[in-house]
Amino acid sequence: MPTPTPRKKVAIIGTVGLPACYGGFETLTAYLVKHLHHEHELTVYCSGKKYPKAERRSHYESARLVYLPLQANGAQSIVYDCLSILHALFFADVLLILGVPGGILLPFVRWFTTKKIIISIDGIEWRRDKWNRYAKWFLRWSEQLAVRFSHADISDNDAIQNYTARAYSTRSRVIEYGGDHAQPQPITEAYRQQYSFLAQPYAFKVCRIEPENNVHLVLGAFAELPSYPFVLVGNWHNSAYGRQLRQQYSIYPNLHLLDPIYDQTQLDMLRSNCCVYVHGHSAGGTNPSLVEAMSLGLPVLAFDVSFNKATTEHQALYFADKAALKRHINTTSISTWKGRGLQMRAIAERRYNWAVIARKYNFLIQQVSAAVPGHAKAGLRPQLSYLPNTELVKHQLGQYNALRMFYEEEQ
Repeated sequence: MPTPTPRKKVAIIGTVGLPACYGGFETLTAYLVKHLHHEHELTVYCSGKKYPKAERRSHYESARLVYLPLQANGAQSIVYDCLSILHALFFADVLLILGVPGGILLPFVRWFTTKKIIISIDGIEWRRDKWNRYAKWFLRWSEQLAVRFSHADISDNDAIQNYTARAYSTRSRVIEYGGDHAQPQPITEAYRQQYSFLAQPYAFKVCRIEPENNVHLVLGAFAELPSYPFVLVGNWHNSAYGRQLRQQYSIYPNLHLLDPIYDQTQLDMLRSNCCVYVHGHSAGGTNPSLVEAMSLGLPVLAFDVSFNKATTEHQALYFADKAALKRHINTTSISTWKGRGLQMRAIAERRYNWAVIARKYNFLIQQVSAAVPGHAKAGLRPQLSYLPNTELVKHQLGQYNALRMFYEEEQ
């Protein structure tokens, strides 16, 4: 009879908290707790700024919740993550850190403790347009430390894995986000009364209103397509960028610029009944809203970057500018859109399933927990470097041995 795997005390760090509210890391955390709370003792760190005292709870799905009086995002995220890490050192076996702002502490965690560290770098954060050059420098440095000093690093996308391999010579694990919590919803009479655009075909998008999501580009294109309704749900009031765009484009009758919708059923109703899902995300890895749209079987028109192509396995349609977006909307047939939607659903069912993703995280937790203390993380080396000298000479590759010896001396 196999010996049962011992439960580990796992601290999940870097999220706004639970219950999840409109965030990729938060949704990931919610489903990890749902699927793994019987496997491990989970603790989730939460932002006290987002959860008023009256709404706080001690546990969520058997996971313990710890509140810190800081914002989880923006400038305070560094202190928020670092305090979470320091607190977790008193009890946790494994630190599952989502995001890189706390990376500056990880060398000390590795040097002075036996805690296991798993880091998810969440795309290439330092490339995002919202950061100034000093923040970008810090985030890149923190990313480098996080990848170097973790016991395992996670990429949520093949393109991110390629990036970490090139930048840090590390063998990252690819574990995506799930999207199967999004479910098709019918249009009721009450919804028809509330949303007039439901009476005709429309395009849809939900995102944070930030430059990296190319909201300006997408709105500019649909403003020039007056006969095609476009619905965009987002946090318009969180930035000057969002407020300016809403003021500029709210005069167009075919553009429906809605405030955030936190009711999952209502959001799924709007998404699942659109004719095409427009995805403008241009920085990061596997985007949660994209895999949710794919799980709903929606045809996807995505911004032309490697991350989106990797997520959709090159089976969506893509745009790099206004002209391309308008061309796809004007010329793509209904049958083509439907076919693309079926392809998106097939990919999502195979790859973006929460039960499968939770099992991958569980395997990684067990793997790092079983690692010998002081054991270095696997890196990337050419296969030739593992051949003995006699084999190199035999195959007339002796010059490679000379290069290898020179490289090792330099190191």
